Amino acid sequence: MLTIKGLTKAYGDVRARQVLQDVSLDVGRGEFVAIMGESGSGKSTLLNVIAGLDTPDSGEIVFDGTDVTTLDDTARTLLRRDRMGFVFQAFHLLPHLTIAQNVRLPLDLIGVEPADATRRTRAMLEAVGLAALASDYPRTLSGGEAQRAAIARALVHAPALLLADEPTGNLDAESASQVLSLLRFQVRQHTSACVLVTHSSAAARTADRVYVLSARGLTMQAL
Repeated sequence: MLTIKGLTKAYGDVRARQVLQDVSLDVGRGEFVAIMGESGSGKSTLLNVIAGLDTPDSGEIVFDGTDVTTLDDTARTLLRRDRMGFVFQAFHLLPHLTIAQNVRLPLDLIGVEPADATRRTRAMLEAVGLAALASDYPRTLSGGEAQRAAIARALVHAPALLLADEPTGNLDAESASQVLSLLRFQVRQHTSACVLVTHSSAAARTADRVYVLSARGLTMQAL
């Protein structure tokens, strides 16, 4: 599903800071992979590059047969819209939309029939425990509730690839466990792939494989 080869990324023109160095990774259909590492090690940058939100300096990112690095901005946007789900650390919920409208947005963008979109949105809100807040707006949510809304939005259209940046960072232990179980269920049910970035050893232990990102690249780690 996802193959990364020799990925590098640096920022700055003079005395550039190397963020990613010779990163390679394979993630198959139905696999849940966790990536750990110190703050500033490049974990979020790696997700952004995989999603085509940022451009690597060198290397390949092949997603389901398509080299993302060769696509123009429009093609990358359409690929993200149709086949990827992204859970951002900052949530990025749209403040002028209700929680239900935020979660439903990916379905509307890909043209899902309205009745089906309503049904799938309701089911996803129930799955993350936010059904009672469907008509509320993001400004009324706690950090944990906003996190769960962002996860629901990322999952509602059953993406082939889910990229999750610290999805349990604002959740209590019980909510985190429920969310991780939901992520795993979605990956298995739809034979999709998930790359999870986390500082949490407990979250990483739910993955099929765990890697640590450092200046030397990715190394597999047993937890």
